[in-house]
Amino acid sequence: MDAETHLYEFVVPMVPPSWNNEERVARYAAELARSAKLSAVAVSTLDICAPAVERGPDYYTHWALTHFLLDGHHKMQAAAIAERPVQLLSLLSVDASLAPPEKVGRVPALRQAAQAPRRAH
Repeated sequence: MDAETHLYEFVVPMVPPSWNNEERVARYAAELARSAKLSAVAVSTLDICAPAVERGPDYYTHWALTHFLLDGHHKMQAAAIAERPVQLLSLLSVDASLAPPEKVGRVPALRQAAQAPRRAH
């Protein structure tokens, strides 16, 4: 990525949180409070959009990595309540993405670089 490009990630549930079982959500929230590692599963797509304006504070190319949640709705809601992370197994679709395959192929390295600890200079 460069200074003119930003990567955004979104998790999209397939059902509304109101459909989740409150007891199960509370149980997962308690597990997360004890430092448990929980996982969810999503199928993901990449879309790359050019800026909608000619110049301005949001003049960036937007890489939108959208994760459509298949399993783990209760865990995601619990993570939001507990303010704790959840691991996401993401199955990134090349064919369903609007971005070209060579850009989709860059996503794993970009995600790994974004998660690497930053060192002070």
